[in-house]
Amino acid sequence: MSFLEEFHDILKRDEPLAPYTWMKLGGPVQYFLEPRSVEELVAVVKACAAQQITVRVLGGGSNLLVRDEGVSGAVIKLTHEAFQHIKIEGTTLVAGGGALLSNAISQAVKASLAGFENLAGIPGTIGGALRGNAGGRNGDIGQYVSSVKVLTIDGEIIDRSDDELSFGYRQSNLTELIILEATFQLIADAPDEIVRRLRKTWIMKKSSQPLAAQSAGCIFKNPRGLSAGSLIEQANLKGTRVGGAEISERHANFIVSNGNASSADVLRLMDLVRSKISEQFAVDLESEIQIW
Repeated sequence: MSFLEEFHDILKRDEPLAPYTWMKLGGPVQYFLEPRSVEELVAVVKACAAQQITVRVLGGGSNLLVRDEGVSGAVIKLTHEAFQHIKIEGTTLVAGGGALLSNAISQAVKASLAGFENLAGIPGTIGGALRGNAGGRNGDIGQYVSSVKVLTIDGEIIDRSDDELSFGYRQSNLTELIILEATFQLIADAPDEIVRRLRKTWIMKKSSQPLAAQSAGCIFKNPRGLSAGSLIEQANLKGTRVGGAEISERHANFIVSNGNASSADVLRLMDLVRSKISEQFAVDLESEIQIW
């Protein structure tokens, strides 16, 4: 049985990826699959490995830029309930890799558990947040993890405990293909205090970032001891445009689309920013977003 025949129920061919990303840019993927169970997911991954089909995993699409020509191979999206569960017992929260981080934050706050409120306003899924150790001024998601269940490129499921995990600034050692599930240890706290911190974090983010615009979040990682946004602003690059892509006037580390941008416009603008910052400050900016 061919790959197409085996997974025809969950497979779309030449599926446009732009609608699945926050930038709303980019071309199609050869195979787009939405498995309905862990068993079906494992079967897809093993079939791809056997046929040497490249596999990518699409989370919330919030820190992703897909090139205009699209991508070959397969893209897997964990949209079904089997990957989006959130359970709380005591101070332990267990979430599927496809669960939205915003939903996990809401559930934690309702259960009077502290920690996740510091992540308010960060989009995407649990899996994506863990892989890139999403966070802000008040902490990162990695500090709350006690274990993670992953799926390898060969279709093997592995449990990784906290002593096997390493989290740094916008990075982790979770390099396996898919994060299936994660267990977090949070802290019981007074509900009004948690809500107060949540609102404060959300208000600060809303006031300083162009959340209503088409963007992929922060484009560049902060260099050690510096702010990428501040460097870009000091270089007087706010408002700079390439085609339909523009450096946000609200936050210089955001590139926004005015509706007719291409991925190529964004990439050229990123190159321009890197060049200017290197020239003026001798600092090499590193991309925070994924580029397919």
